[in-house]
Amino acid sequence: MTKYLLLHGWGGSDFPHWQSWLASELAKDYGCVSFLRFSDPDMPRLDQWSEELQEHLAEFKPDVIICHSLANTLWFHLCNTNPPKEIQKLFLVAPPRIDSKIEELSSFFPITLPKDLCAKETLLITSTNDPYLSTDEANKMQEALDVEMKVILNGGHINADSGFGAWEWILHECKNPIQGTS
Repeated sequence: MTKYLLLHGWGGSDFPHWQSWLASELAKDYGCVSFLRFSDPDMPRLDQWSEELQEHLAEFKPDVIICHSLANTLWFHLCNTNPPKEIQKLFLVAPPRIDSKIEELSSFFPITLPKDLCAKETLLITSTNDPYLSTDEANKMQEALDVEMKVILNGGHINADSGFGAWEWILHECKNPIQGTS
């Protein structure tokens, strides 16, 4: 059975965000889903979130990880400092720029993109009008990470505020069989 781990960004991904919808949709068919809630999502600290993620990875042992926003940066830090066991699939949805200047997030930035994302398959998902990552920055990130990229036209930050509640496409992508398995 595939185990899915969803990681939210700054402020969380409560309903009606697509991550909360996705967690419930994956669980409907008795899927094994964990939607980790990090401490103090409105005032995140890298050291705290990193410790919580490492503990959860050791316990849950996911096959697929779906990151949104700041969770991408957290994953990059983990890959750079304490690489986790390789997972099957990694979704990097709406990552912020690597040198964000948002004061509340200062412990996370700047970040160096990792050489190894610790995943067999990775998909970077960006938008043409994300306020936290320009199209040019997204292209540079995709090139540096050497991963496949899907670009959503006018998708904003790919969150509830930009109309991403129920998101059938991501559900379909998550349910696709992992390459090399049945």
